[in-house]
Amino acid sequence: MGTESEEDFNALFEDLDLNSTKIGRSVSARNEIIVQILNYLDKIDFKLEEIDADVLGDAYEFLIGKFAAGAGKSAGEFYTPQQVSKILSKIVTTGKTKIKSAYDPTCGSGSLLLRITKEAEVSEFYGQELNRTTFNLARMNMLLHNVHFREFNIKQEDTLEHPQHLDKRFEAIVANPPFSAHWRSDANPLNSTDERFSQFGRIAPRTKADYAFLQHMLYQLADNGILASVFPHGVLFRGAAEGEIRKYLIKELNVLDAVIGLPANIFYGTSIPTCILVLKKCRQANDNVIFIDASGEGNFKKEGNQNILEDKDVERIVNAYRNREEQERYSHIATLAEITENDYNLNIPRYIDRFVEENTISLEEVTTAIKQTRNELAGVYEDIANYCHELNIPTPF
Repeated sequence: MGTESEEDFNALFEDLDLNSTKIGRSVSARNEIIVQILNYLDKIDFKLEEIDADVLGDAYEFLIGKFAAGAGKSAGEFYTPQQVSKILSKIVTTGKTKIKSAYDPTCGSGSLLLRITKEAEVSEFYGQELNRTTFNLARMNMLLHNVHFREFNIKQEDTLEHPQHLDKRFEAIVANPPFSAHWRSDANPLNSTDERFSQFGRIAPRTKADYAFLQHMLYQLADNGILASVFPHGVLFRGAAEGEIRKYLIKELNVLDAVIGLPANIFYGTSIPTCILVLKKCRQANDNVIFIDASGEGNFKKEGNQNILEDKDVERIVNAYRNREEQERYSHIATLAEITENDYNLNIPRYIDRFVEENTISLEEVTTAIKQTRNELAGVYEDIANYCHELNIPTPF
């Protein structure tokens, strides 16, 4: 209280309720559970003498992941699977060891932002989160990962309606926005005059905020920055206003750098296939877009109902992006002319054909093999008949 860090710690534990009946029906039952937890914590060696060991932070990440796995549909509100986070963080740090500022407009528990630190040194973190409880999780996550309160600025507010960092430009932007969220009323005049959206001439649909989030992030992207965000596949091909926005991004701004298709069943709480869009304002490869299809068999592992990307799968995606490699049935460098021919439809099967031609079957060879098998069977039947005759028993045919 009364210090510079007061705002960052304010109401941090407001969701903690030690009197909740979910812990126990009576005071003594709740006390017993709390004592058990404290005793278990006392047995853990947190290796505080090892400077490189981030045991508290890693344990926190582990528990959030486990909670997300069992939280059903709501899990996507605060947690992005680690392997997807790894892809995004590796992409936005391409060619860099230091990042001045990293930003996530829908930061959830902050895990996606923190994952960037495993790829590059980050000076400042910025984020915004609508849900109050998840906002508290994000602040706890930062503190438990030893991020000084002066090095992160996370706000609790609606990013699209009430952006809190609009004057900032960020070198790395990562996000996993809520898929196809409702975001405005038809009576809201804000969006048609807002600098983030006005230049596109069209506004993202009221029932699908995907492109609104993308436009917001692009507005806050620094000229030397990279933006990588997860979206549902619909952003690649839906028409009307979204089609016009997509066309403007490609034709007029030329900021689309990559489209990466991910497997279905990779996010907690939804089975829909997803994709990653990568945007850059100053592109070296400014006459093409790389398409990567990592959704085919052999590009992931199944674990129960979930599909899991392994380290080798992540590396293949990142290397294909960084090296802009053409790989049969996996990646393709599409020219802007090719995308124009497809009327700015980015549906991945239009650019990458995963069809594998089956071997041609010779009917003559099959017929010959059948005849040979029948001749062999005739000899076998004759031998069986002879054995049955010698044994003085009936033949089976």
